[in-house]
Amino acid sequence: MHKMVFLMQHRIKEILQSSISVKALVLADDNLIKNIAAATDLIIQTFQNKGKVLFCGNGGSAADAQHLAAEFSGRFYYDRDPLDAEALHVNTSYLTAVANDYSYDEVYSRLVKAKGSQGDVLVAFSTSGNSPNILKAMETAASVGMKTIAFTGETGGKMKVLSDILLNVPSMDTPRIQESHITIGHIICELVEAKLFPR
Repeated sequence: MHKMVFLMQHRIKEILQSSISVKALVLADDNLIKNIAAATDLIIQTFQNKGKVLFCGNGGSAADAQHLAAEFSGRFYYDRDPLDAEALHVNTSYLTAVANDYSYDEVYSRLVKAKGSQGDVLVAFSTSGNSPNILKAMETAASVGMKTIAFTGETGGKMKVLSDILLNVPSMDTPRIQESHITIGHIICELVEAKLFPR
């Protein structure tokens, strides 16, 4: 029993070190840091111009999308006015109806077409960069005049060429990518809140 606990403790440290190592790669990637700043500036301009920010993702990335939308529409560090941000998967009746009647590939693109306008932003999450429903959402966003920010893994996948701003975490390991996505997302939320609601 003690040996098993010891082995688990060793593995826990390895996993934590792996997460730290990916974040260190993010920190050392000047182009990625520049793109995070560009994404922050785009979102600031969008909110200043009374636009909205829509989020989409699948699985853990859907959770990240919902998490960050809530940071904007609720609050991050302190009380202030709400910002118009929404995760597109939260209506399960809509999601299951469109997946059933059309295709799961259409679930986000139809909502982007309904809700998105020129001057809005779509923030799209996919660790592979290749999720078909996310790609369709980005294509639809571009067609209605929205800007797109893609949170992906190292290669960027097919989202690389569809995004206005690519935030590609330098890793191929899905959990480590998602951990860095939420870190980057929190950085953006903090900077946007501080700019729009200075204390």
